[in-house]
Amino acid sequence: MLIREAGAADWAGIWPFFREIVTAGETFTYPLDLGVDEAREWWLLAAPFRTVVAVDEDGAILGTAKMNRNHMGNGSHIASASYMVDPERSGQGVGRALCEYSIAWARAQGYRAMQFNAVVETNVNAVRLYRNLGFEVIGTLPEGFRHPEHGYVGLHIMHLAL
Repeated sequence: MLIREAGAADWAGIWPFFREIVTAGETFTYPLDLGVDEAREWWLLAAPFRTVVAVDEDGAILGTAKMNRNHMGNGSHIASASYMVDPERSGQGVGRALCEYSIAWARAQGYRAMQFNAVVETNVNAVRLYRNLGFEVIGTLPEGFRHPEHGYVGLHIMHLAL
């Protein structure tokens, strides 16, 4: 697997699983009817931020991550990131590789910490991965997310000192 910067041409490979993940409504706080153009603007970030894709040896996109500052002004020393892995590639280490990449990026950019603002508590694979990489749940917004199967569930705020 290779992780490289995403370009505009990569969107055609990202959008199908991006749409599937968002419309499932289980892990992201994005509108379920998010359109392709707005989604592209939200996901493909301009420098100094970064969007990457993980690709296999044939160049097929396995997953993607976007990395950015979490806050502006006096809070701009905290990074954040979001990840999407093609559901057909789940369990193959793509999410871990993307997360490790984003942590290294944040350190190289001089961020002091990384914070995830809205990790759905029922997304147990993501929570386990983030904990394994050193993130801690520093708070949970009770019933902050309306899950299509589990009803109202908490949104974790997760933090990693860099």
